Amino acid sequence: MVKKRVPDWLNSSLWSSTPPPDEDRFNRYSSKPTTTTTTDDDDDVVSTTTTSTAGASASDPPRLNPPVPVPPPSLPPLRREISDDSRFSEDVVNGGPSAEDISRQAQLLSELSKKVINMRELRRIASQGIPDGAGIRSTVWKLLLNYLPPDRSLWSTELAKKRSQYKHFKDDLLMNPSDITRRLEKSSSHDNDESSYESRCLLSRSQITHGEHPLSLGKTSIWNQFFQDTEIIEQIDRDVHRTHPDMHFFSGDTQFAKSNQEALRSILMVFAKLNPGIRYVQGMNELLAPLYYVLKNDPDEENVACAEADTFFCFVELLSGLRDNFCQQLDNSVVGIRSTITRLSQLLKEHDEELWRHLEITTKVNPQFYAFRWITLLLTQEFNFADSLHIWDTLLSDPEGPQETLLRVCCAMLILIRRRLLAGDFTSNLKLLQNYPPTNISHLLYVANKLRTQPSA
Repeated sequence: MVKKRVPDWLNSSLWSSTPPPDEDRFNRYSSKPTTTTTTDDDDDVVSTTTTSTAGASASDPPRLNPPVPVPPPSLPPLRREISDDSRFSEDVVNGGPSAEDISRQAQLLSELSKKVINMRELRRIASQGIPDGAGIRSTVWKLLLNYLPPDRSLWSTELAKKRSQYKHFKDDLLMNPSDITRRLEKSSSHDNDESSYESRCLLSRSQITHGEHPLSLGKTSIWNQFFQDTEIIEQIDRDVHRTHPDMHFFSGDTQFAKSNQEALRSILMVFAKLNPGIRYVQGMNELLAPLYYVLKNDPDEENVACAEADTFFCFVELLSGLRDNFCQQLDNSVVGIRSTITRLSQLLKEHDEELWRHLEITTKVNPQFYAFRWITLLLTQEFNFADSLHIWDTLLSDPEGPQETLLRVCCAMLILIRRRLLAGDFTSNLKLLQNYPPTNISHLLYVANKLRTQPSA
């Protein structure tokens, strides 16, 4: 059988790098930044990537109140918030924002200042990466996720309506049954001889219906539903406490961190109750964290105060295109996660059959062993937090949803380390793919975009 010829552009030394000397640096949960310099065999490309997962400062970031985002200070505050040590920031290493970042930021600010925003142009600019600073990412993400309408004159009305709606969701769905019982008691009329019960906010025995009794097993019983929810609530609580334990923003004993954890917990609980078909699936907390972080770091005080409500609706919009990946009943369907992983395998075969054959035929590395996490968590576990935000800029900019762009990025991740994969066996390749090495994110996204326009072999 004649093998397909590998296209010349795949043989470029741009796509691969020599193995680093120490695999231990892949520990992405270290609180200390590590710098890795990667050089390919032909010395064509040298990329320096510094990984930092130290936490954000426990205090709220500086806040302004402009109607439209304004140009940022010389040092981007968002990356400073991600880590107290900004040595990994390319802007800091180069002595400030690059000319390209400044130009892109100016384009975004210009677009955001228009009365009616051109979404096609906004997506084009944002797909190249949103410069950190001045709340640009927060505003742009809300637009990309269709939470804000393109017409700026409608923003205040839409925000007020959605924020009020979320408050009602919390009041109705997160209330303890005891509180519901007390509400029913307050709204009902009582005989004078039962005034003592009223003053103590308790129902008399005769007024407690079967459905309101804590021992009721009826399907409509609010107490029975409460106890059924307990398992999900406990899972959410465990996962929230495990969310980015290396970042002070999400973890620690400070009141700021605890309030952020409580916001994540409330959002996930409300989502689970409003979506009984999916409820909560482990890993949703990892998709929620970047959204909440970005929106909570908005420089506008009102937006910060309402970050929980805004994040909830952005989270709903994000999962609307990904929910099939979290529905176990659809795992084996044409829209389930296994089908999505198969599409990634086919994409790799189309663009690099030699690598595909080595992975899946020779070394028998099943794509599910590594791609399941890549796809379901949108690569949040494969790169440091700042790099994940950069990748999400591109994913959220796709008008068709993040799925197709995500598959191209995953395929590009394989191509970038093809030389190491082709030289490896099952064990080494699986370890490499489950602990993806640091890489230049801009270059990764460039390769992913190349796959969109480059015809397959």
